[in-house]
Amino acid sequence: NPPKGVTSPRRSLYQMIESIDAPEKYTVVFQLKYPAASFLSMIAHPANFIFSKADIDKAPDWHKKNTNGTGPFKFKKWVRGSTLEVERNPNYFKEGLPYMDGIKYFMIKDLSARAKSVRSGRTDVEFRGFPPAEVGAIQKQLGDKVTIRYPKAMIQWGVAFNVDKKPFDDERVRKALGLALDRYNMSKTLKPLSGLETVGGLVHPDAEWGLQPEEMHDLPGFNPDTEANIKEAKRLLAEAGYPNGFKTALTNRSVKLPYIDMGVYIVSAWKKIGVEAEHKLEESATWSKTRRTRDFEMLLDPYGSAAAGDPDEVLVKFLTGASPNWGRFSDPEVDELYKQQQVERDPQKRIQLVKDLQRKVIDRAWWLPGLWWTRIEVRSSKIQNYEPHHNHWMNRRLEDVWLAQK
Repeated sequence: NPPKGVTSPRRSLYQMIESIDAPEKYTVVFQLKYPAASFLSMIAHPANFIFSKADIDKAPDWHKKNTNGTGPFKFKKWVRGSTLEVERNPNYFKEGLPYMDGIKYFMIKDLSARAKSVRSGRTDVEFRGFPPAEVGAIQKQLGDKVTIRYPKAMIQWGVAFNVDKKPFDDERVRKALGLALDRYNMSKTLKPLSGLETVGGLVHPDAEWGLQPEEMHDLPGFNPDTEANIKEAKRLLAEAGYPNGFKTALTNRSVKLPYIDMGVYIVSAWKKIGVEAEHKLEESATWSKTRRTRDFEMLLDPYGSAAAGDPDEVLVKFLTGASPNWGRFSDPEVDELYKQQQVERDPQKRIQLVKDLQRKVIDRAWWLPGLWWTRIEVRSSKIQNYEPHHNHWMNRRLEDVWLAQK
């Protein structure tokens, strides 16, 4: 129950909780509405911090400009939009840690400038990811002085529709836009540019819950017969009253990797069916507000799993009224499948329910899957005892990481 005016984007992950009690100083009791296999994963979710009530009582957004925690490093200095410095916490509860005296983070928006920073040795690691061509150039110059890793991110980029705006309330229009996207060609085109490469459903295909590409050939946009897809897309548009297509806008975040590359591809693909979409690029803060307030027609929309990879986390986005359901669509059949898989104790039956839910969302084109991302992380080989997580903002405590001598 966040304070008034505070958005809780992951509130939907905790719908299984009936009540929370604290009978003792160091005891908390959760009463659940039903058995939920994902509950322990959800309360350990790395994006859900436990804030001091005293801090929240000062102001709901107190933590935007203040810090209060028990981590391995303490706040030292912040230059907005430029750098963040932290220093070793001498009172850290793990004896002997952290190993490093401090860390300095550089906020560098320009991709080539980030690459230059790694090449020059100004920075030891780039956490977000480089495109393959840039990685090849860095490796050619620095050789074994750098270490390269290729973690498959549990995030994919797709398209969300604002179903309160015409013509996106029409399933035929949404399906046509999905049919126009050739995911297999998209993968070949975008992999060398951005690392977007894996074709799949709403759960990563490497997971037991995931749909494999061959299971999706009957779904809009996943049939390898591109000509047939385009023909069907045009037929659907004509049936919906748009024989010559229409004009619209795709709102996107002004970040090169991988947002802009994918947006350019999608807008170009839609031209084949007569849809002219303006590619509206917005700075990150503006884009986040646009998404939150639903001030868009279509949105390039990244989503996935932050940590657990459990369907309860990954698929909550597609529920009626869910916080991250930016398009605000509502499908009772999807809601019911989600509820069924939440409480199903037979693993194989739960897998089938999860696959049925994915097929329902994709077939009705409530949200268009794009591609799952493979991140490429470059770091100095001096960095020891560190491996990247699948997601670029995870595994950042760095408490037991150290730097080898040059």
